[in-house]
Amino acid sequence: MTKPIWIKHASELATLDTVVKTARTREAMSDLGLIKDGSLWMENGVIQAVGTTLELENKYSTRAKEADIIDASGHLVTPGLVDPHTHVVYGGSREREFEMRLEGATYMEIMNAGGGIHATTRMTREASEEDLFMQASRRLDSFLQHGVTTVEGKSGYGMNLETELKQLRVMKKLQESHPIDLVSTFMGAHAVPAEFKGREDEYVDFLIEEMLPVVAEEKLAEFNDVFCEKGVFTPEQSERILEAGKRYGLIPKIHADEIEPYGGAELSAKIGAISAEHLLKASEEGIQAMAKAGTIACLLPATALYLREEAARGRRMIDQGVAVAISTDCNPGSSPTTSMPLVMNLACISMRLTPAEALTAATYNAACAIKRQDRIGSLEVGKQADVVLWNSKNYQQLQYLFGVNHVKSVWKKGIQVVG
Repeated sequence: MTKPIWIKHASELATLDTVVKTARTREAMSDLGLIKDGSLWMENGVIQAVGTTLELENKYSTRAKEADIIDASGHLVTPGLVDPHTHVVYGGSREREFEMRLEGATYMEIMNAGGGIHATTRMTREASEEDLFMQASRRLDSFLQHGVTTVEGKSGYGMNLETELKQLRVMKKLQESHPIDLVSTFMGAHAVPAEFKGREDEYVDFLIEEMLPVVAEEKLAEFNDVFCEKGVFTPEQSERILEAGKRYGLIPKIHADEIEPYGGAELSAKIGAISAEHLLKASEEGIQAMAKAGTIACLLPATALYLREEAARGRRMIDQGVAVAISTDCNPGSSPTTSMPLVMNLACISMRLTPAEALTAATYNAACAIKRQDRIGSLEVGKQADVVLWNSKNYQQLQYLFGVNHVKSVWKKGIQVVG
């Protein structure tokens, strides 16, 4: 039993309270459920009450001495941020590629020269489980310091059975031991490993017949992802992999249309993927199909910036009825960051989301993209007490002051972990 926490007098408390329990679209992405002079009572890891300070004083005045009281005057309070797309467990780093890219090398040129995903695959295969655990744990610490309380993590830097299982087992251990909630995705289809070059269909067979059954049997992942891109996996191969995963109970996700239009957005709608990721080059037809199917667009503006690419058309997607979430895409090659506040800034600057839409995309819609909206992503009675107190007086200031980490305090399941 922990002491209750009573947050009082928040300049703004963004509840993101919602009647509809699916991802928000269009105008609903701007409804933050703001409460001026807001107050929140959390106890035993759960939110017990949300309202104005006056309302909670009337309700809890007789229990005030039991609680740790936080004066949030002049501060913004929000749900804990949710990062729905990361590659947080990996070995080594790739800073040399940063220089190569500045010298003019493209993503695919680096990858074809043995860099990119293949370089991290080599380092991840060589790393011990303990090394991977320690490296990833430090990254998760940094996520917490930036207000992130739930993270999705993908495998995909093994591309053989042993290392894919090693990555997923590390994620399972981190979920059991780290304050952050870590949601696991199997992504054996991140690239075709070097040993299968020229035998891509054989690798797809191997993944379906040898990898997926073990991942499912050990209950190591909830989602199944594939990199549907020219030179990686074709739409036909991607569909085979994702449909096979569905037979094992794994929910499909898809890296789609990052480098060029390739039908990935359309495929995400066709197979009923919970989300399609990247989407820098998604076609108009793909956007329409996603809107109709209810597929969430998980957009990664920091990746586009790092690769010096034009960002995904977030404004267009929202206007066409697609639910948008945003993420760091934390990975060693194209987005080595853990800063969701920066990603919210970039969503406004490069994709023309409004400050309210960016906050929704980083909380409630991000929770929907990993099927966690029933417990996180908003400040509602009965939900998990994941809360951030910001050194900002309102949500606009959070996005306006660019490139600054405004986090003052973070509570995870009602326990203060930052501040």
